[in-house]
Amino acid sequence: MSNTFPFAAIVGQEDMKLAIIMSAIDPKIGGVLVFGDRGTGKSTAVRGLANLLPPINSVDGCPINSSSLDETPTWSENTSKKIVKIPMPVVDLPLGIGADRVTGALDIEKALVEGVKSFQPGLLAKANRGYLYIDEVNLLEDHIVDLLLDVSQSGENVIEREGLSIRHASNFILIGSGNPEEGELRPQLLDRFGLSVEVLTPQTIKERIEVIKRRDLFDQGPEEFQNNWKKEDKKICSKIVAAKKNINKIKTSESILELCAEICIQLGSDGLRGELTLLRASRALAAYRNSKEVSEAHVKNVATMCLSHRLRRDPLDETGSASRVERVLHAVCG
Repeated sequence: MSNTFPFAAIVGQEDMKLAIIMSAIDPKIGGVLVFGDRGTGKSTAVRGLANLLPPINSVDGCPINSSSLDETPTWSENTSKKIVKIPMPVVDLPLGIGADRVTGALDIEKALVEGVKSFQPGLLAKANRGYLYIDEVNLLEDHIVDLLLDVSQSGENVIEREGLSIRHASNFILIGSGNPEEGELRPQLLDRFGLSVEVLTPQTIKERIEVIKRRDLFDQGPEEFQNNWKKEDKKICSKIVAAKKNINKIKTSESILELCAEICIQLGSDGLRGELTLLRASRALAAYRNSKEVSEAHVKNVATMCLSHRLRRDPLDETGSASRVERVLHAVCG
């Protein structure tokens, strides 16, 4: 049993938990950006959700976690024909990391010792079919963020240097977190994240006490604590699995498409990523809540996390972007 705090045991932070759940249901939503105070459970939530999800089938020894022998890259050396179950991959990307470590590069040691040109896979290979988590994403160097977002959009990592020409699948859910006081992401990068949520330190005594209690119980006996929350974690897992299976059956009426477009027009969001994300997130929420079609309520529930980070700054408007989204929702939906 892994030493991971149960997802279901996280106190509060409902928007963050829902955003991560929806990204698991439909990875096309485009990942989640979590901004907020330190120590508010951001990395705990990512690891907790990955831990409760079912293990995935993978070719034993495959560096990119391929589900079948046909998908195994030709450059991989230590793979077998055996299919095994592995936990959902969660890869941490540290600050200050170089591009070679992210994408993969020539194995220098092998080249010097054996005289063989060999590819050493990077973090993008390990994260395939799982999660790539970046803490303090706002402090990451711009060229690394550009690289990550390009790969997350295309689903393929391409390396063309040092005499290497390598391509491999790299489909992952990108989760970024950070503290806005320490620096902001560029608007074009913000727009590439599907969902954005803000997490705050609990403000009520009751909630803070509950956080302390649960964390203390977990630290005293992780295995017992996990067993006590296993049933709740399984409920969430079952709902996610069912939602993934049913999401393509969810109906979306013309009026819902018009509503998504109208909200984005009123907000003045650039491009069409806002509408697409709003549609996908609404559909994922409908599937998670076992609805047969997307309703106005689903759109209203996810609109702030889909659109608040895509708005241009208005120097004449001192309210936050979330408040602007709420005002438009009220005007459009009543």
